[in-house]
Amino acid sequence: MIRLTELRLPLEHSEEALREAVLTRLNIPSEALKSFKIARRGYDARKRGHIVLVYSIDCDVTDEASVLAAHEADQHVRSTPDTTYHLPQATLPEGMPRPVVIGAGPCGIMAALTLAQAGLKPIIIERGKEVRARTVDTFALWRKSVLTPESNVQFGEGGAGTFSDGKLYSGVSDPRNLGRRVIEEFVRAGAPEEILYVSKPHIGTFRLVTMVMFIREEIERLGGEYRFETRVDGFDMEGEGTERRLRGLRLSTGETLPAERVILAVGHSARDTFEMLRDANVAMDAKPFSIGVRIEHPQSVIDTARFGSYAGNDLLGAADYKLVHHASNGRAVYSFCMCPGGQVVAATSEIGQVVTNGMSQYSRAERNANSGIVVEVTPEKDFPNDVLAGVELQRKWEKAAFVAGGGDYRAPAQRVGDFLAGRPSTTLGDVVPSYQPGVTPTDLTLCLPDFVSDAIREALPRFERKLKGFSMDDAVMTGVETRTSSPIRLQRDRDGQSPTLRGLFPAGEGAGYAGGILSAGIDGIRTAEWLAASL
Repeated sequence: MIRLTELRLPLEHSEEALREAVLTRLNIPSEALKSFKIARRGYDARKRGHIVLVYSIDCDVTDEASVLAAHEADQHVRSTPDTTYHLPQATLPEGMPRPVVIGAGPCGIMAALTLAQAGLKPIIIERGKEVRARTVDTFALWRKSVLTPESNVQFGEGGAGTFSDGKLYSGVSDPRNLGRRVIEEFVRAGAPEEILYVSKPHIGTFRLVTMVMFIREEIERLGGEYRFETRVDGFDMEGEGTERRLRGLRLSTGETLPAERVILAVGHSARDTFEMLRDANVAMDAKPFSIGVRIEHPQSVIDTARFGSYAGNDLLGAADYKLVHHASNGRAVYSFCMCPGGQVVAATSEIGQVVTNGMSQYSRAERNANSGIVVEVTPEKDFPNDVLAGVELQRKWEKAAFVAGGGDYRAPAQRVGDFLAGRPSTTLGDVVPSYQPGVTPTDLTLCLPDFVSDAIREALPRFERKLKGFSMDDAVMTGVETRTSSPIRLQRDRDGQSPTLRGLFPAGEGAGYAGGILSAGIDGIRTAEWLAASL
């Protein structure tokens, strides 16, 4: 097969136009093109009045060698890359306990699936509940202000990504096409096939729930075992220094589980686990993350700002955006986890705190668009004294948001016009906030560091220049967004293991090696391969 890239056609082209464009680009007669399929479809909306679709096409031609030779100088005509995944080959040594995966988020799921398909029958330990029961608990916070600390947006089968937009794209380096394998497994689990080729694939929450269940059943069919509502509270170890090795896991059930090969795939909110790891002298470092708010606009405003007269086109769908501004105080302000046609959700996992996040369904049909507008904080500038000082910084502002919201899990909110003018909001306008269990109009500077408020206040008018309507008076900001990424990074050697506890394989978002569903899944596969190679 030949991969043809950067094939650009008008947004509303005919079906036959795509075949004609392939023939023209390859300069071959019609009979020489046996078949073709779309490998990728995106769009270029930099010129609102001239939006074009951009394709990558895989072509089956009669004389592939001749066509490639004729286009040797064209970087957009190449052999189709081989994305076939080859499972690791491994056998568990006699007497060695089964491998364990801690955490059933995207990283843990893909790690466990890879181990199960390789015949290693992993045990998956998840502190939260299975995904259906977890959904009930999550809705109880959103609808009744009842928080279950071990079962919520952050904890439970599927991880934090279950209650998100289900985005499946990432900027991480992926030379082995492991991301393709993640997406193929998701399609096999029930995701729409279009995620195999659209440039910004997403799934949405409801589809993610059923997919997670399908993958669990597949892992169990292959001999894997799940243990829900079970937390890892400590390690059994032997040896000293660089020779220290893992021998078992002390569980919240009171059991000690023999374990010599463990993938640690907890999420970015497993704060008590981070404390346990620090106390066990597992090597870790503080890392940057970001703090800010969720901003909401009518989706129609974003569609028009991005697409102009093409707003509402089915192929384009609900518009997204990506924005960044380097503020005069030295801080970068940027949009984070933009959710077209979605809602702002309550994402706390600790009592007496308010945290926001964004979520969309597959249809992206809700009235508002939302995105994090966040500012980076760093260990050097903002929490230099302790490896877990970033956690305490997050907690400080989450508690402040709880108080500012009224002390009942409502979130503090402010109109953009009021925020820019430096006055508290007492009422809201035409943009109805989607956050449940509700918002309290107030002054968001009460629950943000001054440098964050200053940087966002400077950035909003700059973003208006890029997207008309972005700083509209009635746009709503809801606080606080603090769980943008893990505040720590667990060290790991080139073989994937902790340098201070052999047999422990830190992985995924909580360990500081991923940011989103796709990159977490990729890291889960990679870490499973490292574990298999260590046997």
